[in-house]
Amino acid sequence: MDAFLVPIIVVALLVVFLVYMTVQIVPQAHRFNIERFGRYRVTLQPGLNFIIPLADRVRDKLDIREQVFPSTPQPVITEDNLVVNIDTVLYYQITEPRAAAYEVANYLQAIDQLTVTTLRNLIGSMDLEQALTSREAINAQLRTVLDEATGKWGIRVNRVEIKAIDPPGSIKEAMEKQMRAERDKRATILHAEGERQSRILTAEGTRQQEILLAQGEQQARILRADGEAKAIERVFQAVHTNDADPKLLAYKYLETLPALANGQNNTFWVIPGEFTEAIRTVTEAFGDKTESKHPAASNPPEGSAPANDDGEETPQLEYDGARQLGQSEEQVAIESLDAVRAADEVAKKAEDAVNEAKAEVKAVEAAAGGRGSL
Repeated sequence: MDAFLVPIIVVALLVVFLVYMTVQIVPQAHRFNIERFGRYRVTLQPGLNFIIPLADRVRDKLDIREQVFPSTPQPVITEDNLVVNIDTVLYYQITEPRAAAYEVANYLQAIDQLTVTTLRNLIGSMDLEQALTSREAINAQLRTVLDEATGKWGIRVNRVEIKAIDPPGSIKEAMEKQMRAERDKRATILHAEGERQSRILTAEGTRQQEILLAQGEQQARILRADGEAKAIERVFQAVHTNDADPKLLAYKYLETLPALANGQNNTFWVIPGEFTEAIRTVTEAFGDKTESKHPAASNPPEGSAPANDDGEETPQLEYDGARQLGQSEEQVAIESLDAVRAADEVAKKAEDAVNEAKAEVKAVEAAAGGRGSL
């Protein structure tokens, strides 16, 4: 019994091993290269596949999904003789599993070396500033070169990106100083532009304010002038409507003269030349128009001498001397009293004229108020 059990177990294990070697299950997005006795036979597709045990074997298991290959930083010399370290990232995909396995021994190493060589050729024709600012152009040229070279390897380069470009430390310090200077320059320019714009706006605002103030002053003066013109016109119409006589006008003229001295800073005021004419007008308007008549015999004409008893004219010099000698003190006193009396009479007449003018003004104003109410 035991002698038959051992061979059965061995045969069963052999059958299981052969079945395991025969059946190949390929995952999705993978490819298996099969060799028969060392020669490429077929590439297995995803799913259940069968091979001949001991004759066929799986050489390569390839992933055909897009993959990322980060390269190590490589030193590159620029056109201006600066050494920079460039770090790249490669995105590739296997399109032909057979070519990827048999056309190149190690496709990742080949792609890495080809990338470094192409970068040195491209960066070597640029200075540092161009290399730092032309990443898109470098990526496009690098992808074109790699795509042409890796096409026969069954690999498609989808994208190449420069991850970092590291210049030397001294160059970094110089670049930082340059950038700081550029920022300070831009800040100064922006500050100056702001000051300029602020001054322009302030000047515009001041100009607009002055214009508005001038226009307001102009309108105010025009309105005041219109008001004064209307007031004068109404006064003129009231005077002509009420038919004011010369007495009223003369009184008004005299009444406005004290207004010249109403100012606080007026220490003296000037009487116009027409003041004497106004006084004369008042005197003629309110005074007695009768003139005292003196006989012609009592006042001989100037320049003529009286006749003597014989009818002959006395010489002028003799007449003047006799008149001066014959004038008595009593006559001088009488003439002085007459002058004082005449001055008092004139003052009284002026006072009566002023009172009469006031009464007439009140009457005219009362009449004007009555007409306005009607």
